Amino acid sequence: MARYGELFLKSEPVKRHFIGMLLRNIRKALAAAGKECRYETPRGRILIHGDDPDKTAAIVARIFGIIDVSTCRRTSTDLEEISSVALTLASSRLKAGMSFAVRAKRQYKTGLNSQELGTLVGSHIYDNIPGLEVDLDTPDYEIFVEIRDIGGLVYDNRIPGPGGLPWGTQGRALVLLSAGIDSPVASWLSMKRGCEITHLYLDAGRWAGADVTAAAIDNHRNLSPWCSGNPLSLVIACSEPLFDRMSEHKVPPRYRCVLCKRFMFKVAGLLMAHEGALAVVTGENLGQVASQTLANLGVVDQAATIPVIRPLITFDKEETVTIARRIGTFKTHPGDLACRAVPKMPATAAVLEEVLAIEQQIGMDELAARACTGLRFVTALNGNITEEHT
Repeated sequence: MARYGELFLKSEPVKRHFIGMLLRNIRKALAAAGKECRYETPRGRILIHGDDPDKTAAIVARIFGIIDVSTCRRTSTDLEEISSVALTLASSRLKAGMSFAVRAKRQYKTGLNSQELGTLVGSHIYDNIPGLEVDLDTPDYEIFVEIRDIGGLVYDNRIPGPGGLPWGTQGRALVLLSAGIDSPVASWLSMKRGCEITHLYLDAGRWAGADVTAAAIDNHRNLSPWCSGNPLSLVIACSEPLFDRMSEHKVPPRYRCVLCKRFMFKVAGLLMAHEGALAVVTGENLGQVASQTLANLGVVDQAATIPVIRPLITFDKEETVTIARRIGTFKTHPGDLACRAVPKMPATAAVLEEVLAIEQQIGMDELAARACTGLRFVTALNGNITEEHT
C-alpha cells in the first residue's frame, strides 16, 4: 500500500491527472525490476498486488509523490478476521516485556470509531500474548489497522518515501550538473518537485582535475534510479576554450568564476529549446563561495534568458551532505576534482559593466555557440550507463 500526501491539495481534475502520472511512474519502476503487478486506487491509497511484496515496497518507496509504503495483509471488514490477522502479524514480533500500540483508522464514521476499533484489536493481542504492556506514546512495536470501503488492511511497517510531486508533472528542467556534492542534490530536489530532468555538464578539459568528468557522469548515473524506468539524459559541452581564451586575453583572474557561471547560463540558454526545458537548475547556495554572493548572483543571472531555480539557496552545507548521503551521490573519496582556473582571490562583488566588457573582448557569445557543437550525450537508466554518443 502506497500513500501520497500533497496530491490531496489539488483540485479533483488535477488530482486525477497526478495520480495517473504517479501510477505510470510506479508501473515503469516495477517493470524495470521485472515485476508484474495489479493496481487499485481507493481514496488516498494505491494498492499494489504482486509477488515479493517486500521488494515491491522497496522500489515504490523511491517514487516521487509517495510519502510512505507498507506491506499489508488484506481482510474483510469483519472485526474477528481483522483481529485474528493482527494477532498473527504481531505474534512474530512481540514477546513478553515488550510494549505495543494499535493505530486504527476508519474511512467512514458509522459503526465503531477509530479509538474503539484500536481498543478491540489491541485487547485481542493483549489477551493472547502474555506479558505485554500497552504504550500509546513510545511503544516498542506498532501495528496499524484500517477499515475502508475495499475491506480491512493490517500492517506493521511504514517505509518512508521521498514525498513531493510525481516525476514529470511539472515539465522539464535543465540541471547544471557537476562532479561535486551540491548540484546532484539540486537535481534530486527538482525531480522531487515533479520536474523531468536533462543534465548539462561543462567539461573544462585540462583546466579540471583528472577525475572531474568521470565523477560528473557517476553523479548522473546515481541519480537515474530515482526516475527508474525512464532514461535520464546528460549533455556534455566543452568549456575548455573559454578558459584558454581568458588566459590568452589576460582576463583578471578574480572574474574567472563569474564569467564561467555566466558562460554556463549562456550555453544552457542555447540548449533549452532543443531539450524542451522550461528552466535551468543550479546547485548554488547563498554565500557558499565567492561566485555565490548575493551581488555576484545578480551579475550571473543577467546572462540567463530563462528562469533560474536554486533549490539549495538557503541550505547549510551539512543539510546538503545529509541529502547527498541519503540519495547515493555522496563520495567519501571523490578523487582529483580540482578546478585549475580558480583564482586565489575571486571577486565577491563583480561589476556588471566590467564583466560585459570582458565578454565582448573574448567573444563570449561565439564561445557559447561553439560549445553547443560537438556535444556528447550520455544516457543512464536504472543505475546504469546505457548509451554514449556524439
